Amino acid sequence: METMTRERLHRLVDALPTGELPVAERYLEFLSGAGHPFVRALFAAPEADEPLSGGDRDALEEGRRALASGDTVSDRELRDEFGL
Repeated sequence: METMTRERLHRLVDALPTGELPVAERYLEFLSGAGHPFVRALFAAPEADEPLSGGDRDALEEGRRALASGDTVSDRELRDEFGL
């Protein structure tokens, strides 16, 4: 099973457009880091239970308004802006 999965992943990587290779590389690095003890600890950490501050609530509301009004940037636009 593992061999078939690895072979399929190799085929998928080979089929990626050149411009998507850096994104795929970062994602695979992220996945491989998930086995790192520090990363596992971050994933296992309990969710913060502190109350939101007024500034936090304001920032969340601002984000919700931007989303509702369509004032967003696509991931493609963001990658282009940062040359990724």
